[in-house]
Amino acid sequence: MSLQNHEVVFVERGVVEVQGCEMPSAGKGELLIRAVISLLSPGTERAFLLGLANTSARYPAGSGYSHVGEVVEVGEGVEGWAVGDRVASRARHRMYASMPAETCNHIPEGLADEKAAFFRLGSIAMQAVRKARIELGEPVAVLGSGLIGLLAMQLARLNGGLPVVIVDKDTRRLAFAAALGADAALPADEGVKGAAEEACGGEGPAVVFEATGHPEAVPTAFDLARFGGRVVLLGSTRGETEAVNFYRDVHKKGLTVLGAHESARPSHDSAPGWWTHKRDEETALRLLAGGRLAVEPLTTHSFAWREAASAYEMLARWEPGMLGTLLRWQD
Repeated sequence: MSLQNHEVVFVERGVVEVQGCEMPSAGKGELLIRAVISLLSPGTERAFLLGLANTSARYPAGSGYSHVGEVVEVGEGVEGWAVGDRVASRARHRMYASMPAETCNHIPEGLADEKAAFFRLGSIAMQAVRKARIELGEPVAVLGSGLIGLLAMQLARLNGGLPVVIVDKDTRRLAFAAALGADAALPADEGVKGAAEEACGGEGPAVVFEATGHPEAVPTAFDLARFGGRVVLLGSTRGETEAVNFYRDVHKKGLTVLGAHESARPSHDSAPGWWTHKRDEETALRLLAGGRLAVEPLTTHSFAWREAASAYEMLARWEPGMLGTLLRWQD
């Protein structure tokens, strides 16, 4: 019996289907992977599904980049991989995918597939934390307690941030942050600047991560940062930020503003603060396997692959209680 392949497709703006697609093979230097679990990236995938600002808004389009599966075929010239190996890759939401072996990652023994699926989002948060160059004892604030913000919060704590506070409008998400070890979980209201300064010892955070992607949050990040601080733009901003007085908000305060889009990495050789995709992904998997990066509490939803459209319908509505969402490809 011939194998059948399926993939998640954004057919048009706001419309998702699971469609049959061509069955790939492992070409030279490639692995053919059978999916077990894939993880939705809520902010990015929702933005592309709905054609928000700073996306291509072209349809049809594939989606996803956090894929966990099993090697079913090893291509010519590939070393270090065998059929049956568990693999984490940047493949889209597909049942079968062929990927360059050099971009794939072995999953550590004992790490559950459901946890391993967070390796890409962990890597995205990690590259921003690296670029911030947090020193031991520096106070840190994270704006936004979605998946990326909660992962960045944990990584900032691992990197020596003290205290690490998180800010959000939604009380449910703040509860997640508190459960995961945030030193303070603050509501995003008119008193947030004073609350953040108090939590950070009176001077305000030395590093602020903007992880919401909302244009109006950028001025808040500038406002919260102390004199001489760093503001790291981790969330992909969906729209234009207005009402920023760069003399008052940035220049006079001596702020350093760091763009931390996850594509802004070296292609081959890692350097201090600037690691490659591969190195960050491997590190994320090791942190997950070692229990230093907690994601099990963040897994709020799980769907069989045939129900992917329902998952995206919920995502499009932007349910605050929807964080880690898995697609199960063996159901």
